[in-house]
Amino acid sequence: MSIKIGLAGVGHLGKIHLKCLQAVPGLDLVGFFDRDRDSARSIEEKTGIRAFASLEALLPEVDALDIVTPTSYHFETAHHAINQGKHVFIEKPVTSTVEQASQLMEDQKKMGVVVQVGHVERFNPAMLAVQHMKIDPKFIEVHRLANFNPRGTDVSVVLDLMIHDLDIILSLVPSRVKQIQANGVCLVSETPDIGNARIEWENGCVANVTASRMSFKGMRKMRLFQPDAYIGIDFLDKSAQVITLHDGPLQEPADSVNMFELETARGSKTVQIEMPEVEPVNAIEMELSSFAKAIESGDAPEVGLDEAHAALELAFRISKEIDKNLRVAST
Repeated sequence: MSIKIGLAGVGHLGKIHLKCLQAVPGLDLVGFFDRDRDSARSIEEKTGIRAFASLEALLPEVDALDIVTPTSYHFETAHHAINQGKHVFIEKPVTSTVEQASQLMEDQKKMGVVVQVGHVERFNPAMLAVQHMKIDPKFIEVHRLANFNPRGTDVSVVLDLMIHDLDIILSLVPSRVKQIQANGVCLVSETPDIGNARIEWENGCVANVTASRMSFKGMRKMRLFQPDAYIGIDFLDKSAQVITLHDGPLQEPADSVNMFELETARGSKTVQIEMPEVEPVNAIEMELSSFAKAIESGDAPEVGLDEAHAALELAFRISKEIDKNLRVAST
């Protein structure tokens, strides 16, 4: 049985979703709505996909809605769709405020629909290559650097870029946040364009997370350190590296390129270096496919509202700390 789905928003990212929705088995793209009527007509002419005059006209025709509007419209669009019994996929950040995300959680619980949030880095090939591992980090280092793009400046760099990494980190660290230190700089926007946060959890894990949308060179790297391993994830190059420590001296025969012996204060260790195989996938298409499967099976989606709510809440705590330090610096 195909799921009739509509799309809200056909801006830069919305156009990508428009293409991906047509490629996902089990989804039947009925049409789209965009507030820019001229743009909507142009896309309808180019693609042959129906442009609806309003969200109210689109919703009765579909079982599900993919929301790729600016963040400021996420809540009202999702709230309306969910309360009409529609399954909803929402791009990140899920809403403009934590309170709005909480309301959507109540809406979902009342209506019993599937709601998935587009934290697409969960589906990055590099992340998928290491997800089978036992990951228990004690220290995390993250750099997410991008060129300036005025498209994202309706929100701070924390909500625009850093939230990707906050979502992944929260999925890896099963503990409550204990303390946050953060700072940032507004360079060309009214909201911070560069931000750094040091996050401590009750289990002792510490993360140092940096995000910038003012870089000349892109970088999206996460490094995870734990007692028995180092895991490097490059979201931009879609590659991963795993270095593991094993007790005992090197056992022959050994691959000298990938294994060597290391003397430590705790005796001989064998160091193994691996480059996990990375399968090429379309991350957006994959997350939309997982959304379709969640609807069909009734299982929890890959990234539910509760997880998106947690990432948003942490992002706002970091933003609040940055704003506090910016005010202090300006006095």
